[in-house]
Amino acid sequence: MSEGSPNRAPIRVVLAEDEAIIRLDVKETLEDEGYEVVGETGRGDEAVELVRRLQPDVAILDIKMPGQDGIETARQISADHAAAVVLLTAYSQRDLIEQARDAGALTYLVKPFQRSDLVPAVEMAIARHREYVALLDENRRLGEQLEARKLIDRAKGRLMDERKLSESDAFGFLQKTAMHQRRTMAEVAAEVLAGALDDGAG
Repeated sequence: MSEGSPNRAPIRVVLAEDEAIIRLDVKETLEDEGYEVVGETGRGDEAVELVRRLQPDVAILDIKMPGQDGIETARQISADHAAAVVLLTAYSQRDLIEQARDAGALTYLVKPFQRSDLVPAVEMAIARHREYVALLDENRRLGEQLEARKLIDRAKGRLMDERKLSESDAFGFLQKTAMHQRRTMAEVAAEVLAGALDDGAG
């Protein structure tokens, strides 16, 4: 079942396929399933620009296109995490499929494919892309937490050395100051380390 159902915003698609008949067929299939094709082209280099400008949910790319092939186009789109990528190919060679995967394609279809194969491939690519973006966000958040913890530990050490506080008192000072000033403990810790904290806050 496509996510373009009436109670959701339709999934937005950029379609890049240099064979006009195939492009029209894919577009009609997607629109019949409730997707919105917001941009289409027959050139790989134009597909990258369309994705950057229109910010679709998914880009469907043919591997063999003028201007730039689908592998390089997929690589550029995936580098920005801009959209899920589905590759269309007339070839099923393992090395090409591995190149597509390494370029960031999340699913692929070998032409000629059945209309009934298209929507599951698009849905799978979108689901995988969302999982990937969620993991990136989680990793970023964890990285920020780790950096904050390092800052706080260093600031505690500075307070213990300079103010002869116990570790728990140093932590309490940072916590209380952050609450009073309505800031994060990491921000207070950074000021302690910079020697810029107002002593009156504790």
